[in-house]
Amino acid sequence: MPGPMGGPGRGAGMNTEKASDFKGTTKKLIKDYLSKYKVALIIVMIFAIGSTIFTIVGPKILGNATTEIFNGFIDKLSGGSGIDFGAIGTILLTLLGLYILSALFSFIQGFVMTGVAQKLTFRLRSDLIAKINRLPMRYFDKRTNGEVLSVITNDIDTLSQNLNQSITHIITSICTIIGILIMMFSISWEMTLVSLVILPVATVIVRFIVKKSQKFFQRQQEYLGHVNGQVEEIYGGHNIVKAFNGEEKAIEAFKKQNRELYRSGWRSQFLSGLMHPLMNFLGNVGYVAVAILGGYFAIQGKITVGNIQSFIQYSRQFTQPIAQIAQVSGMLQSMVAAAERVFTFLEEKEEIPEIENPKSTEGLKGNVTFDHVQFGYDDDKIIIHDFCADVKDGQKIAIVGPTGAGKTTMVKLLMRFYDVNKGAILVDGINIKEFKRGDLRKMFGMVLQDTWLFGGSIKDNIRYGKPDATDTEVIEAAKAAHVHHFIKTLPNSYDMVLNEESSNVSAGQKQLLTIARVILADPKILILDEATSSIDTRTEIQIQSAMDNLMKGRTSFIIAHRLSTIKNADLILVMNHGDIVEQGTHEELLAKNGFYANLYNSQFEEVEE
Repeated sequence: MPGPMGGPGRGAGMNTEKASDFKGTTKKLIKDYLSKYKVALIIVMIFAIGSTIFTIVGPKILGNATTEIFNGFIDKLSGGSGIDFGAIGTILLTLLGLYILSALFSFIQGFVMTGVAQKLTFRLRSDLIAKINRLPMRYFDKRTNGEVLSVITNDIDTLSQNLNQSITHIITSICTIIGILIMMFSISWEMTLVSLVILPVATVIVRFIVKKSQKFFQRQQEYLGHVNGQVEEIYGGHNIVKAFNGEEKAIEAFKKQNRELYRSGWRSQFLSGLMHPLMNFLGNVGYVAVAILGGYFAIQGKITVGNIQSFIQYSRQFTQPIAQIAQVSGMLQSMVAAAERVFTFLEEKEEIPEIENPKSTEGLKGNVTFDHVQFGYDDDKIIIHDFCADVKDGQKIAIVGPTGAGKTTMVKLLMRFYDVNKGAILVDGINIKEFKRGDLRKMFGMVLQDTWLFGGSIKDNIRYGKPDATDTEVIEAAKAAHVHHFIKTLPNSYDMVLNEESSNVSAGQKQLLTIARVILADPKILILDEATSSIDTRTEIQIQSAMDNLMKGRTSFIIAHRLSTIKNADLILVMNHGDIVEQGTHEELLAKNGFYANLYNSQFEEVEE
């Protein structure tokens, strides 16, 4: 679904903890998630082992065919009957059957493992989305869209893809190593020991490379989030970037982030890529040694030609699973780095739990009391010091003041997006903490300065706050918001789908649609935060009359910078530095010739200038 049609997102680079606890994260992944699919994983193991065994037996059987051909050829030279093609045919048919079984088993284990990975991905994404809805607003104040999006997309995809491949590869690689060793020892223990000389060297190399590459894989995952967040931010505000000629600055910032991603990505991929050629080199050295020793044993009659062929095949195959494990270790580093960030997100501190036996909001009128409210987004930075106000139901309350005075913060506290540090907010004498957050917020209707419309039809957007509303009710709400005529001029009218490319819908028209949404929801308490800021003067006059009708009989909080729009408010609360410095009607405040009067007069002076 397309994103909101509001202002630009505030994405940025990621800045989260590194995947430092490899063992702890792996244990948590197995215990909390993979253990739920243990039956499927056992099936994967059984079929992976079966597939590997059928493949491993192949070279030994093929060696028997080679021995049969060699013996038949020698027998023919001695005057005998020669090569027994029937026996060779039986051997080859057996070999074909084993390879078919191996492919079938491999298909089954791949099918089951893909299902496990996708189910795990589905569950993790569901957990993440549910977690987002339980996180407090202050969490998002300290993080960016880019960070959250990267966890849900990049980290989950990395975890899913690497999990699907790594588990299967680890099982098959371990089984292959064990199976090949058994087959090699059954042919010649002396030749096997020569082949195993490369193991200590290979182990040292693998451990060294894994240790070096781990930190670069962690950095790669982190800087990938930086780049994604920076791109999301720039393209979210593309018009602003162009308007302020910020292209070069944006490109330079991207280059810096991309350069770091390149460095960490290059180093991690280069180091992990070294394993394969190094393993091949060691395998070739072992191959030469085995070939020499095998030729010597064949001359002495200690080993058949077919077994030499089989052993050489096993010797060539022996380093492959070791190299595969080395490559999988890189995948595991990336997977665990992603998993740890997912788990870190899931373990973030959530909102204060809902109170047991909450109060009902039924029958409440809308009396609101701010009782010595104190609040700060950070405990050491208090911005609302001692806010007191008593609002009667049906009153129209205007909150005014300079930028940063705390006007919007009071509304966020009222809807319990944040909890107060001290004091209390009461609705009809009941502390809002005694309500369920969902029930409390159903009492409110909000029209914000920044419009938010989702990717869907106009009808669905207006109906957002009241999903069961009829088409007639939607149309009546649109008429009350003076947006019905505009909607009728659009293709498909109320069924027109809105998205980011809806350039024929202006910012002011989007604002009218959000007002229609609130009108339809019919809330008990209204919150209008600069609700007419994107509307021209003529439209504002129309919408103001509609809003006046809507506000009758409802408690309404109006945040406004243009003081001329709140002259008829029942009570004006004048805020400055987090406190109410004056309160009264428009006329009373002008008569005081104080802070409000200065604000009001300064706006007219600006207009005259």
